[in-house]
Amino acid sequence: MAWPNPFRRRDANTRTSWGYTFQWTEEHLSPTQMHPLKFSYDTLGEECLERLNKISPPPRSALPRNSNKYVEKDQETYRDAKKEDLPSPPKRDLYALLRDNAESDEKLSQLWQEVNTIPDWVDWDQIDRGQQVFYRYGGAALTGLAYQSLLGGMGAQRVVETLARTGGFSTKVARGRMYETTQHILQCTNSLDSIKPGGAGHASSLRVRLLHAAVRQRIMKLAQQRPDYYNIEEWGVPINDLDCIATIGTFSATLIWLSFPRQGIWLREQEVKDYVALWRLVAHYVGTPTKFFETPESARAVMESLLVSEINPTETSKVLANNIIRSLEAQPPTYASRDFLFANARWLNGNELADSLGLGNPNMYYWALVAGQCLFFMGLCYFYRAIPYLDKKKIAALREIFYAVIVKHKTGLGEETNFEFKYIPEFHTTTELGEAQEVVGLKQPGVERRNLKTLVIAIGVFSVASYCGLRVFSGVIRKILG
Repeated sequence: MAWPNPFRRRDANTRTSWGYTFQWTEEHLSPTQMHPLKFSYDTLGEECLERLNKISPPPRSALPRNSNKYVEKDQETYRDAKKEDLPSPPKRDLYALLRDNAESDEKLSQLWQEVNTIPDWVDWDQIDRGQQVFYRYGGAALTGLAYQSLLGGMGAQRVVETLARTGGFSTKVARGRMYETTQHILQCTNSLDSIKPGGAGHASSLRVRLLHAAVRQRIMKLAQQRPDYYNIEEWGVPINDLDCIATIGTFSATLIWLSFPRQGIWLREQEVKDYVALWRLVAHYVGTPTKFFETPESARAVMESLLVSEINPTETSKVLANNIIRSLEAQPPTYASRDFLFANARWLNGNELADSLGLGNPNMYYWALVAGQCLFFMGLCYFYRAIPYLDKKKIAALREIFYAVIVKHKTGLGEETNFEFKYIPEFHTTTELGEAQEVVGLKQPGVERRNLKTLVIAIGVFSVASYCGLRVFSGVIRKILG
C-alpha cells in the first residue's frame, strides 16, 4: 500500500506507474536506451559453461520436470550402486569444477580471476554494514522479497516467458524454487567472510551465474530448432543483461523504495548506501553490469525505469503469480491462508498490479491482519534499531534462525542446494495454473494470529492514549476558562 504524500511536488517530470509516483530525471532510462541490454549477456559465463561441460559432462538423466531432486548419475550407475549398497556419487558442482580447472584453461582462468579480483570501489566495512541491514529489517525484508520482488515481478512480461519454459514455478515446486533463491540471499548476507572470495555467498553467486548460462544456452538452442518456441526478437536473449539488472534491483532498490516504505519502514541514508553497495558486489560476481548500482540514485532510477517499461502482466504472469500463492498456502513456517497471502500481495503491489495479475481480493479482515503485521514489523525493527546492543543480538539471532528454517529444516529445503540445472526447458515443458486445494482449518496458528494480537494491542494502546490525551486537554481547557 503506497502511503499518500500531500507534499509531493508534481510537474512535467512526475510519473506514476502501478501506484508508485516519482520524478523522472536524466539518470532514468527510456525503453530505447534499455533495448540493447535485452540482447547483451554474460558471454564469458556461457563460454566457461561449455568448457566445464566438456571436462565433466552434465548428467544424462533427470527425474520428471517438476521434481526437486536431480539425478547426478545415469540409470545404470545408479542401479549398480544401489545393488551393492554403495554411497551415491557426489553431485556435480560447477563452482568446484571451475575452481579446480581454472589454471588449465584460459577462459576458465579469466572468469576465476574476474570474480576473485575485488573492485577498487569495494569497502568491506560498508559491505558488512549492508549485510546487517538485511537482518535488521529481516521479517519485513523476507515479506517484501516474497510478495513484491518475486510475486510482483511476475508482471514482467519478458521475464515470465523464460521462467514458464523451465517449469520451475508450477505449484509443486514453486515454494522450493523460492527457497533456493532465498538461500542465495542468506549466503550473501550471512557474514563478511561468506561474501568474500571463497565464501559461501561468493560460491553460490558463481553457481547461479553458471546456472543462468545453462538456462540461456538451452532455450537458445531450442529456439534455433523451432523459432516459434521462444521469440528472441520480441523478448530478447533469455536472462540478458537487462533481466539481470532487474533481478539485482528487486533484491536491493525494490526493497528500499517500495517494499519497506509500504510496510511503514524507512531506512536511514547510510543504510541505503550500504545495502546498495552490497548488491553491487553481488552483481559483480554474477556477471551483471554494476554501473547501474554505483549510487543509491542510479539504483533507484533504473528500478523506476524498469517499472515503467517492463511491467506489463500477461496471462503467463497470472499463472505464475497464482502458482506462487498456491504453493505457499497453509505451508510452514507461516501457515498463512490464501486470503492472507492475497492481502499481502495487494498491500505491497497495489490493487492495480494485483488485478492485472489475477489475484483474489480478500475482505477487510485480512487487510487488517496485514496492517497488524506492518505494526509488528515497525515496532520490532525501530525498537531494536534504537538500541545498538539489542540490534547486534537480533542480527546474530536472525542469521541463524533464517538459515535453519529456510535451508536446513525439513520443511524448508532440507539441505543446501548447489543450484543444479534441475528445471530443464523442453519443447513440451510449460507452466500451467495449478489446482486450488481447499484447506479446512490450518494446522498451526501461524502469523495471522500474531498479526491479529498486534493489531488488537495497537488499537488498545491508541484508545487509552487518546482517552488520556483527551482528559488532559479537557483539564487544560477548564483551567484556562477558569
